[in-house]
Amino acid sequence: MGATSLSAHAGSLINSSHYLDYQLPENVQQACGERDNCPNIEIKYLESNHGWINEAVNARINSLVVNSEPTESAAIKATSTPQEVTAALDNFATSQIQDLPNDVSWGYERMVRPEYLGHVNDFELFDIDSYVFTGGAHGMPYSEYLMFDLSSKKQIKLADMLLASQKPRFEALAYDAYQTWVKTVADDVSSYEKSWPFTLSDDVTLTDKGIDIRYQPYVIGPYAYGMPTLSIPYSKLDTVIKPHFLRK
Repeated sequence: MGATSLSAHAGSLINSSHYLDYQLPENVQQACGERDNCPNIEIKYLESNHGWINEAVNARINSLVVNSEPTESAAIKATSTPQEVTAALDNFATSQIQDLPNDVSWGYERMVRPEYLGHVNDFELFDIDSYVFTGGAHGMPYSEYLMFDLSSKKQIKLADMLLASQKPRFEALAYDAYQTWVKTVADDVSSYEKSWPFTLSDDVTLTDKGIDIRYQPYVIGPYAYGMPTLSIPYSKLDTVIKPHFLRK
């Protein structure tokens, strides 16, 4: 595997990516080669001109590779080694050979990749996309935002953005955005909420208009609704988030 994409923004961050050099175990190659249904595994890593950002993003990618059930709050396992990543992928590939009957034509899929979203003020914004398919009606996607402050060289979370004691107000704004979104997919908000109640997600990012809050499939809606995104404009956030997070 091998590919590179390159882009530059604001002259400060140069972003590229590369595939993990991974080969299927020999026994898997032999078995899936005979069946013509080898697993498709694509793991990409970030390569930018900011080493500390690379380290954080790629540690999270490794965590998602090793963790079979990713969550927004899952801790980054900083000690993940290349051997652990390879072992996790080997186990994934081997499980296909163990699970699938010989006459099945489709193969397992495992993908994790970073994407550079651009910047707002001094904050560099990334997204990590993950996808797993092991059969059934559909695969399972997972995505999360990562934000980095170039001035402090730290990763930023929602809690870092909020002014003191303003989480309840932010949650109320998010709930308002949830109700607005529900009206685009359902006729009755109260009935919809009984099946898919609101909850606050920590998966947030800055945009040119405000803050986006993303939800994984099945959190506030069925799989068919994808990953719903709620948006709160900066005009409603000036007394909720710290001033340097407001777009200049």
